[in-house]
Amino acid sequence: MSLTGALSSAVSALNAQSQSLAMIADNISNADTVGYKTTSAMFEDMVTASSSQTSYSSGGVGVSGRANITQQGLLAPSTNPTDVAIKGAGFFVVKDPSGNTFYTRNGAFVPDKNGILKNDGFILQGWRTDASGNIIGDKTAANLTDIDTEVASSNASATTKSSISANLPADAAVGATFTQSMTVYDSLGAPNSVQLTWTKTGTNTWTAGLANPKPASDPTAADTGTSDTGGGPITVTFNPDGSLASTNPNPPTLSITGWTDGAAAITGTTAIGLNFGTVGKKDGLTQSASNSDTPDISNATANSDGLPFGTLSSISIATDGSGSVDATYSNGQTITLYKLAVSTFADPNGLGAHSDGMYSSTSTSGNPSLETSGTNGAGTVFGSELESSATDTSGQFSNMISAQQAYSAASQVITTVNKMFDTLMSAVSR
Repeated sequence: MSLTGALSSAVSALNAQSQSLAMIADNISNADTVGYKTTSAMFEDMVTASSSQTSYSSGGVGVSGRANITQQGLLAPSTNPTDVAIKGAGFFVVKDPSGNTFYTRNGAFVPDKNGILKNDGFILQGWRTDASGNIIGDKTAANLTDIDTEVASSNASATTKSSISANLPADAAVGATFTQSMTVYDSLGAPNSVQLTWTKTGTNTWTAGLANPKPASDPTAADTGTSDTGGGPITVTFNPDGSLASTNPNPPTLSITGWTDGAAAITGTTAIGLNFGTVGKKDGLTQSASNSDTPDISNATANSDGLPFGTLSSISIATDGSGSVDATYSNGQTITLYKLAVSTFADPNGLGAHSDGMYSSTSTSGNPSLETSGTNGAGTVFGSELESSATDTSGQFSNMISAQQAYSAASQVITTVNKMFDTLMSAVSR
């Protein structure tokens, strides 16, 4: 009967608009939720198969929620150095305490008491890197690990190279010697002083001998290791214009073994490279006449890399879009500990939604593809930023007014049908 169909259709409208209002309420209530994605009400007409040209059977309306997971929220600056946001496609990979994997756009991560980066109990995942910031192993899910900000609570760096410059006096007598010192750090970060002695052996020729290292704080103390430059002094020759001609061995290196503090030997592939300058140029060692009656070495410097022992002072996620988790130490060194993983999906709107802004993969979304920041379609990761909620409150208020009006109209249909039933019943009872 048409009145019954109208009543059924109106009831379905009330139910659909009620669900729509619930979605709007959720969107508005999460207007300040980090990384929140809105849900839109998608209305669908319901048609029966019994309608014809002479009669009509109403079907009503149904509603379903569409998750707008691919919406991009605005990135807002944050004062927390471990906050992070993605601009573009993808999700952070996290794990719950039971080891289950989830995906999220909520990048409000903070270290817990053990230094693990967490968001509402979910642990941020990434790939461990070596000293050069390169990922150790493959970019696979099996290689992902918890981001532990205390994985390297201290830091030291052994010397690997030293650039030495000096002007050796051309007017010095054969056999004359001159000294300068260079600082060398062992693998434990201890500074040591190595004395370099220049001896003139002939016209335009010199030798360089490097003594055993001693504590930088007390050069008169006992040796802290044994130096070796390849079996003897290094030979240096100069061109007639005072520029560097050659070194033997080439390139010159310094090995140090037997550290008294137990540090790793600096030898073989880790031997310290000695840079005396460019052959044919005056950008390192030179030989020119002295400016005094007593020839002496001048402009002598030795700049070495390596760093003293330092303790962890801060952890931050890089703001340059590299997705690096960086540690800064009291010795001034900053190194990359991890690279964050960005997970993309063929159909991200098909992900299963959970509380706390978490999602799980489904057969609809497809399997995750793991990438580093900004590669192969993955979004770019920015530290000290948070992705704002995708809720547009003005648009939601407009939708709410529409839902209210549709609900009122449907209720009016029910009132009208009720009156028509009363009229019908009165006519029948006569």
